[in-house]
Amino acid sequence: MFEALTHRRYLLPFKASRLPQQFTDVLVIGGGVAGLRAAIAAADGGADVLLLTKDTVDESNTWYAQGGIAAVLQPADSLASHVADTEAGGAGLCDRDAVEVVVREGPERVLELLSWGIHFDKDAAKPHGLAFTLEGGHSFARILHAYGDATGRELAQTLIRTVRGRETIRVSERTFVIDLITDDAPTAGGPRCVGVLALINGQVNVIWARATVLASGGAGQLFRESTNPKIATADGHAMAFRAGATLQDMEMVQFHPTTLYVAGASRALITEAVRGEGAYLVDRNGYRFMADYHPAGELAPRDVVSRAIVEQIRKTQFTHVYLDVRHLPTAQFRERFPQLARLVDEFDIDVGKDLIPIHPACHYMIGGVDVDLHGRSSLTGLWAVGEASCTGLHGANRLGSNSLLEGLAFGARAGTDAASAVKELAGMKFPQSMEHKVAAGTKTELDIVDVKSSLRSVMWRNVGIERAGERLAETRDIIGFWSRYVMDKAFDPAVVGEAVATQGWEVQNMLAVCAVITSAAHARTESRGAHYRTDHPTRDDPHWRLHLLWRRGMETPIPEPID
Repeated sequence: MFEALTHRRYLLPFKASRLPQQFTDVLVIGGGVAGLRAAIAAADGGADVLLLTKDTVDESNTWYAQGGIAAVLQPADSLASHVADTEAGGAGLCDRDAVEVVVREGPERVLELLSWGIHFDKDAAKPHGLAFTLEGGHSFARILHAYGDATGRELAQTLIRTVRGRETIRVSERTFVIDLITDDAPTAGGPRCVGVLALINGQVNVIWARATVLASGGAGQLFRESTNPKIATADGHAMAFRAGATLQDMEMVQFHPTTLYVAGASRALITEAVRGEGAYLVDRNGYRFMADYHPAGELAPRDVVSRAIVEQIRKTQFTHVYLDVRHLPTAQFRERFPQLARLVDEFDIDVGKDLIPIHPACHYMIGGVDVDLHGRSSLTGLWAVGEASCTGLHGANRLGSNSLLEGLAFGARAGTDAASAVKELAGMKFPQSMEHKVAAGTKTELDIVDVKSSLRSVMWRNVGIERAGERLAETRDIIGFWSRYVMDKAFDPAVVGEAVATQGWEVQNMLAVCAVITSAAHARTESRGAHYRTDHPTRDDPHWRLHLLWRRGMETPIPEPID
């Protein structure tokens, strides 16, 4: 069904000896929390580091994160409690070792940020002088925020400053990474990742690296409704898949319950900390409905709240529901959530008098490149961290404020491990005469813009918050059809121009990852966490408490039971 996707190894033909070439010890792809932290760790480990960002270094999911960072920093809290909360949220699919690593190392990573000058919200009466808040799924107030709802931006700025202060880190912005390069010459360890093909200033470059850390972020743009920036087109997932790396839990896509729903406006995230502060969810009739769906009400796990909203929309035959903050002190609310206050002001919504229209949207990619506790993938020479990876921390449903924590913990681990590996590869030879050919396309051209829009729409309808086997099978057929025509093309920037080429590569990447997500959702015939099947609405631990692993060329997944 997906022959066009699985047959394609590289998106472009190339002859390495004819292209500009760069060399580095550790190559980091992505400028979010995980990539920045990995770059710092690799540099501190003695490696020369090159950091590539698709857009500017301040354009990432991290930058837009309104939620906080969860960390056990108070005596009354405990590591065991944070572990238990994470595993409860993960619906039986968490890897215990990964959970313990992140929860145990998280406090050290947070205190490290303080030493680098981050400005968390303060409370002089609390440990370390920090203010802690409660969020859904957490049994203790352990969430740190910065400037109310601007945690991601402050975190990113702190890490960017730290990166700029390391002489051995170079940063190349507005660089589109097209593919991972693998040396497939027979070796004891099999193929090895040795760098990337990347478009820099309109010119395709080869960047050779002894170690490559994939931190390319999420996949929100695969769905019509998304909180993610436009760059989140799953490029890293796709290039790792083409290179032969194993992907895990790709059916697990998290949808955030609350994004601003105004006709004609992009979907802007409204952090769940607003519900943590006491906001209500009400329908068009003013009815507070969450108690009908979960005893925790508005503080239920994200998947529960998202499905409850969808069901209430269906019951009331309306387009959305509302967030009600009218009972909260307006001045304090605006001070606590300044970004949200500015956002609603743009649409003349008075939080003291008006309801805020909201609707769920795609938010976070739980599945990704399967990695171990050091971020190593199944492909030698490739590490993966952050949203591009799947560590097993989040299981089937990410607990709020654990993602930035994971980026810090695994970014540090992967960067340190990559730098250590580089020391053993001082004499490594790169295949500088490598050449790859792509057959000329023979099929009719499709409108790439139209395919992208239609793909996002069908993914939202059929592979979104609610799924069913018949619709998933239909979506697989649709993706397979589009792929035969889109994957038939090689978008050479020298011929079609940089803008058309990058958009073409994005759509090719999106098709590949949508195919894996849809196949994984079709294969898992149960409901668990963020994955909900209307035709299999119950959790089935005897048969489905396992990870699903995917590699290029496979029609069915490899099941991996959880210890």
